[in-house]
Amino acid sequence: MSKSVIKINKKGEDGYKVISMRIKDGTLEKIDSLAKESNRSRNEIINILLENSVDDAEVEK
Repeated sequence: MSKSVIKINKKGEDGYKVISMRIKDGTLEKIDSLAKESNRSRNEIINILLENSVDDAEVEK
């Protein structure tokens, strides 16, 4: 039986970047509520919301 190799990426090389941001209390409460209700992490919820809305945003001229 051959030995299987476990591949481990270096932290930060998974296509994600760590950022810091300020967020209003009320918005964070809504995110936390969604996270609790869906059994997902705050990070997962924020990523889902951003990925589903960033293409719909535009700068007003």
